[in-house]
Amino acid sequence: MSLFVDAHCHLDHPQFEKDMDAVIRRAKEAGVAAICTAGVHPASNRIALELAKKYPIVKACLGIYPPDALQREMYDAQWKPFDVDEEIEYIRKHKEHVAMIGEVGLDYADLASDKSAQREIFEKMIQLAEKLRKPLVVHSRKAEQECVEMLQSARTKKIIMHCFSGNFQLVKQIIDNGWFLTTPTHVVRAEHFQKIARDTPINQLLTETDAPFLSPIKEQRNEPAHVVVAVRKLAELKGMDIAEVERNIYMNFQQLI
Repeated sequence: MSLFVDAHCHLDHPQFEKDMDAVIRRAKEAGVAAICTAGVHPASNRIALELAKKYPIVKACLGIYPPDALQREMYDAQWKPFDVDEEIEYIRKHKEHVAMIGEVGLDYADLASDKSAQREIFEKMIQLAEKLRKPLVVHSRKAEQECVEMLQSARTKKIIMHCFSGNFQLVKQIIDNGWFLTTPTHVVRAEHFQKIARDTPINQLLTETDAPFLSPIKEQRNEPAHVVVAVRKLAELKGMDIAEVERNIYMNFQQLI
């Protein structure tokens, strides 16, 4: 029995609207045991809960993505401003059905980003994860140093640095802190993530697709079934058997949730 884990994806994305049943079926056929779908705003958080209720293989992760980054890149034309504190209360009320808090963090890709507002929201999400005793899934684009600094004083150590693109001094700090790093499916062509995979102890790694993004196959939609590609590449980079990597990743995931 295979136990592959997709620790981070976005099944609420419109690209999955028409064939969700088939996507889940292919994941099961590939041997995927758990799929973590990440909410980024109120509507996607609710979809995450609905999907987890419908498909036992799906685990709901609820979060608040940096709002100004959402406005810049949001794929949902229906998105509109929302009250952060109200959404935090919603997550709190549904804590029994929430596997992790995420996707949360900082995004400074746009020079016009409201950094102060982002930091305030991120701090609230860190505190929420601590109070609910849930793992935290962190986005840190162009803000890696600041994310690590903010997390340094967090009481929770169940921290997953999703698709971490920071320098290797920060990677070492993350490893020393006992946090987790992910190996995404595009590791097959991304040297940065290959080095992270080689340097990070196997007991601090998870695999993810970030589907429908970061496909290992160019110009093709990514999906949870493809997480097997990340496991195979990780086994190659580590000089380990695929089954051994699969087992370790699954144990890491179980330890977190």
